[in-house]
Amino acid sequence: MGAGTPSHAFASSECEPAVSRRLATVTVTFEPDLDVLARQLNHLPRDAHRIVVDNGSSHSRRQAIDALAAAVGADVIYNGSNLGLARALNVGIVHALGRGAEVVLLLDQDTEASAGEVQRLVEARERLVMQLGELTCVGPRLIDDATGLDHGFHQIRGLRWSRVHPVAGPPVPCSSLNGSGTLASARMFTELGGPEDGFFIDHVDTEWSFRVRAKGAALYGVPEISFVHRMGEKTWRFWWFGWRIWPYRGPSRHYYLFRNATALVRRSYVPRVWKIWLVPKLVLTAVVHGIFDAVRWPQLAAMARGIRDGWSRGPERK
Repeated sequence: MGAGTPSHAFASSECEPAVSRRLATVTVTFEPDLDVLARQLNHLPRDAHRIVVDNGSSHSRRQAIDALAAAVGADVIYNGSNLGLARALNVGIVHALGRGAEVVLLLDQDTEASAGEVQRLVEARERLVMQLGELTCVGPRLIDDATGLDHGFHQIRGLRWSRVHPVAGPPVPCSSLNGSGTLASARMFTELGGPEDGFFIDHVDTEWSFRVRAKGAALYGVPEISFVHRMGEKTWRFWWFGWRIWPYRGPSRHYYLFRNATALVRRSYVPRVWKIWLVPKLVLTAVVHGIFDAVRWPQLAAMARGIRDGWSRGPERK
């Protein structure tokens, strides 16, 4: 599990029931909060393959990850540098499929599921598969750790790109799923492809969701299952016809956000409704940071570069 060796982390909780199908989990890390990572790994089902893909953390943090992995019986894959979220997820997915995984759960380092919740998510997906087929993907509700607000599920309703916030009831069809908590079969990745490497970070899950839906996959949110999720470097809570979450991102993150969003506008499989609603959202983001952000000029410059690069060439496909 040394630095520079591709690896993945497999861990299991002592108190979890066995999952009914062969499950692997893929967690991507970069300078993670070790307490959060430890809780995440320990709340995963005990017979799941735990895979941690580290994206160039410091030497001291890699040593700590090694110690944590050893404590929970996990393996770790170390990328030599930060290859981005999308590439790291693909490294983990390939490793999971090589271990014989039938179902793969994708996780950020800052997402936590309570004991038993992953098992319930697996069971919810299996019930949907019996109705809709193997190319069915599910995700839980994500609850922001800082504010306690629900991120909700994305749906297209007529000419609106909407979020719905059910807290109970049957699974709801989604137009896209948040990446962390996505549970999909091996066939989803082998037949429809994994995340696009060139997106690096931001809109990685958006692009993948739109692409696999265009190829016939079904995406569902499971309201009765929730994971705690930390979004962005910090979050602001504000009211606009209901309480909402505004994730704060630095200039480098805004570069990728604007670049990848602009690139998606040019793709035929991306829903037109999403493209229409994207424009005012990007404008609002620029206005908010241009007025209220202490580093407004670096922010606006990064956004402008993102639009330029997204329109002229977009993320490099690999």
